[in-house]
Amino acid sequence: MDFGVVMQCNPPASRVVELAVAAENRGFSYVWTFDSHVLWQEPNVIYSQILAATRNVIVGPMVTNPITRDATVTASTFATLNSMFGNRTICGIGRGDSAVRVISGKPSTLATLRESISVIKELGNGRTATIKDTDIRFPWAARSRLDVYGAGYGPKALDLIGEVADGFILQLADPAIVEWTVKRVKAAAEAAGRDPDEVKIVVAAPAYVGDDLAHQRDQCRWFGGMVGNHVAELVAKYGGDGSEVPAALTDYIKNRQSYDYNEHGRVGNSHTSFVPDDIVDRFCLLGTAEQHIARLGELRDLGVDQFSIYLQHDGKDQTLEAYGEKIIPAMAPTLAARS
Repeated sequence: MDFGVVMQCNPPASRVVELAVAAENRGFSYVWTFDSHVLWQEPNVIYSQILAATRNVIVGPMVTNPITRDATVTASTFATLNSMFGNRTICGIGRGDSAVRVISGKPSTLATLRESISVIKELGNGRTATIKDTDIRFPWAARSRLDVYGAGYGPKALDLIGEVADGFILQLADPAIVEWTVKRVKAAAEAAGRDPDEVKIVVAAPAYVGDDLAHQRDQCRWFGGMVGNHVAELVAKYGGDGSEVPAALTDYIKNRQSYDYNEHGRVGNSHTSFVPDDIVDRFCLLGTAEQHIARLGELRDLGVDQFSIYLQHDGKDQTLEAYGEKIIPAMAPTLAARS
């Protein structure tokens, strides 16, 4: 299993770079950021600084979107970074949430998302993309390699990801929901004539290592509110009881009332009181290092290839240290120097 971190681009950008360097030094291999250019600083600029300050980590957005980012510009951005720093970028993409809604826009259609994934994959890998009946390619990007991962929760989005994306990003760590979504994505890949094992699975959620469970819950409760904001749209579309979407994902939002994007992804925000403790426990990884290792073992057995930590709490440094010293080594295969 690989490990990554997910960060907001809060100023100063130097702190984001500092945490990326610390993560690499602790054994993490991916550094992701939010992509919401009004709420936080511009991530594509910060990626260049992270890449310059590190040696091996792969960087990219979790996640960008086809509305505020033109697909050809996104592809060019990562192909350029690849030419400057080696092939060390990845592109996570979804329909669009905070970046779009903060400027009073609407998420893209799934058709637009599908087209954007195709364009970014082709151009970002030095190939030709057809745009408005015109064949386009970057003549300078033949050596660029870029994987494009799709993020989503709904059945149709999961099918699309399985059909066309290189990987699937699920933003929560509940094993029951992981099992349902992974099965749906893999089945869609197989139905499309793809090898299901080639679709990589990323689970991303807050992780906090420590003994004070009540404090950890308070620090990570924001995540249930953020996920609930996505889930509310699914309930509106698919209905509640008996729908295609499992109740384990939808039941908890019954008391949800509103969402304030000014507090998006922030600890202590005012719109997460509806999130119960059991949802925080299911969606996040909390507790001792041993408890993290046990949950990660469950996720690995369900086919998860990478776990990425949302570092939006007051225990950033201690959690990175615990993962580097105890958890990542425990999840690594044991290799003997001699046989």
